[in-house]
Amino acid sequence: MTSRTSSTRSTSSTRSTGSTGSWGRAGQYLALLGYLVFLAFPFLWLISTAFKPARELGSLHPTWIPRHPTLDNFRQAFDEQPLLRAGLNSLVAAASAALIAVVVATPMAYVMARRRGRLATAATGWVVVSQAFPFVLLIIPLFLVLKSLHLINSVAGLVMVYVVWSLPFALWMLVGYVRAVPLELEEAAAVDGAGRLRTLVSVTAPLLAPGIVATGLFAFITAWNEFFFALVLLKTPEKQTLPVVLTHFLGAEGAADLGPLAAAAFLATLPSLAVFAVIQRRITSGMLAGAVKS
Repeated sequence: MTSRTSSTRSTSSTRSTGSTGSWGRAGQYLALLGYLVFLAFPFLWLISTAFKPARELGSLHPTWIPRHPTLDNFRQAFDEQPLLRAGLNSLVAAASAALIAVVVATPMAYVMARRRGRLATAATGWVVVSQAFPFVLLIIPLFLVLKSLHLINSVAGLVMVYVVWSLPFALWMLVGYVRAVPLELEEAAAVDGAGRLRTLVSVTAPLLAPGIVATGLFAFITAWNEFFFALVLLKTPEKQTLPVVLTHFLGAEGAADLGPLAAAAFLATLPSLAVFAVIQRRITSGMLAGAVKS
């Protein structure tokens, strides 16, 4: 009798737990769906606006799908602003900053991951603390340094700023990748007679390649989308990057040329979306490696 009662309670408890688990999973999926809709709404509305004619943009009853889709907004955007030149400036600045950040961060990350001591601890602390500084505090000393180097209003100066800005996060990602490489592999190479440099080039570097690529591309996307530093440091139109040129579609009193602005913003979003779609798995694994390895 006692056994039957216990079995009944256990079955009831299992059903209750299963029901609670089902409701929990349903709530999680519902929250995830709401978050995805929240993220996708601005981009979908941007695409819809980019293809709408002026008459539909001023309608009191806007629609998701344009009734009469047009490419006039794209033609007007290219006619009014130097989008190609601004895109080239953004490409040069972002690619250069990503390359330099990876070249500088890789050996630093290796030392921070493999060497235990006060210097490595201090460097790790600097990486964490540097993320707490707001941009407004950084721009004044950076402006003074670039002015003394005669690099104000130049893409080279902007590249230096982007390298300084992206270096802490690049270090954080690469330290996780280095710690994920088994130390026994390097010790085995040393036993076989390989020197430190040969071990790094032939053993460690190939295993770090996915992390290096992910870190570089993440630095590229960050620099491609950056606006504040470019707005402050670049003055002449021929040196400005794409995010800054997009502000030229706004009038002096805040009135926006909505159709061309949406078309230009849509085109400016495509490169970063394409790059992120290609490397999103490697970025995720790199961030997780940096988060859990000790």
